[in-house]
Amino acid sequence: MSDHRHLSGSYWLQTAPGPSHPALTDDVDVDVAVIGAGVAGLSTAHELARAGLGVAVLEARRVAAGVTGHTTAKLTAQHTLIYDRLRRTRGAEGARLYARSQSEAIEHAAALVEELGIECDWERRSAYTFVRDHDRVEEVRAEAEAAREAGLPASFVTETGLPFPVAGAVRVTGQAQFHPRKYLLALTEDLLARGGRVYEDTTVTGLEEGEPCRLTTASGATVTARHVVVATHYPVFDRALLFTRLSPRRELVVAGTLDASRDPDGMYITPEEDTRSVRTAPLGEDGQRLLIVTGEHFTPGTGDTAARFDRLEAWGGEHFPGVELTHAWATQDNEPTDTVPLVGPLHPGARHTYVATGFSGWGMSGGMMAGLLLTSLITGRDRPWRELYDPRRLKSAVREAPSFLRNQAKVAGHFIGDRLRPAPSVDEIGPGEGAVVHSGHERLAVHRDEGGNLHALSARCTHMGCLVAFNSAERAWECPCHGSRFDIDGKVVQGPAVKPLEQRNL
Repeated sequence: MSDHRHLSGSYWLQTAPGPSHPALTDDVDVDVAVIGAGVAGLSTAHELARAGLGVAVLEARRVAAGVTGHTTAKLTAQHTLIYDRLRRTRGAEGARLYARSQSEAIEHAAALVEELGIECDWERRSAYTFVRDHDRVEEVRAEAEAAREAGLPASFVTETGLPFPVAGAVRVTGQAQFHPRKYLLALTEDLLARGGRVYEDTTVTGLEEGEPCRLTTASGATVTARHVVVATHYPVFDRALLFTRLSPRRELVVAGTLDASRDPDGMYITPEEDTRSVRTAPLGEDGQRLLIVTGEHFTPGTGDTAARFDRLEAWGGEHFPGVELTHAWATQDNEPTDTVPLVGPLHPGARHTYVATGFSGWGMSGGMMAGLLLTSLITGRDRPWRELYDPRRLKSAVREAPSFLRNQAKVAGHFIGDRLRPAPSVDEIGPGEGAVVHSGHERLAVHRDEGGNLHALSARCTHMGCLVAFNSAERAWECPCHGSRFDIDGKVVQGPAVKPLEQRNL
């Protein structure tokens, strides 16, 4: 198997580095402050600027380089097996609104690509959800029926472009795939041309709600805004306890060169085998495509990530023999306990603060939908699916109770159980590895670099105090409770944490 640590990471980041933007150093006053420059934040900011509002985007790291820069970039309204579940939990009308909102977001993106002349490898493709287990065929038939009833061009098929037989699949035509960085960098350029502001390396640390709202940043600069949008993937400000309704999930991606004659001509996903997803992208070379294989769902900070990479690579090699692996990366998603993303007012009493989160692996269409919905809410217009996505929704409370309880039991298990688990000694930590060890009454996150030097941090996640664990394949400390991630020096790589792990001496 390959050593994935020596692969080049996200293909999207490598092929579209993009310009840098300044950090916020002086106080600013705007109509809307958007925290987070992923697809949801940038889509929202761009729509608001098109509506004539003054917008500032505040990004802790780089534009479109977080979860959005590590996506598989499918733009489809077919989200695995969602519509049969939605018509049971939200009724036929809820399923129709979900399909309509996602489809309108995709077509809005297509219109922007045309209007702005964005060269982002935009391609129309059919989306397939397939199974190979004949015992699951009726489940897929029901999904095809539900998706068609919801208004999608869906059908049940038994033939696909995959190089292996399937028992059955839902096919939805007219969907899309693209290069997410190229698309969002172009949106950022247009946002700046419309008077918007974009700040990188700007960590927001405080939110004071009011009229106006005020944001404080790690640099000490403040932002005064009439409205604030929290679009940080996992909310860095959570005044409605949304973290109790979100479950972080990490997923791996491997990619390599494929002869165009072997292109399966579609976007494929199966819930089987711990999820497997396949699509291709143009490489700019005659007769060549980039094969992208995704899967191996797991909770951050748990299990052997290197072994999971090996399994995913082996699956790709089995079904697409001869493909040379060139890229490997990982992404992270948040699953809401009741299936539907949380987009709308930040909490029940919110008047000028909004949130977008819980896209459950479908953040491309979901983030674009969020941009349209939040812009409507801020500018005083309405959309028919507003209530479907409203984070304050109460009717789903009973429906989501089992998932909610399972989620909280898992978090409690880590919060308590990880503290009771026996810890290795420092001597057992090999070069390039890390572990949580005992040091008096404290747990330390200790990493030994390739030179044999030890680096020690507090093992307590700065979000809510769970103990982190080491991901050796990605060289990161990860929190299994809410998905915060830190580099080996303790710096925040991914929220909801906004403060680094504290330095310690052994």
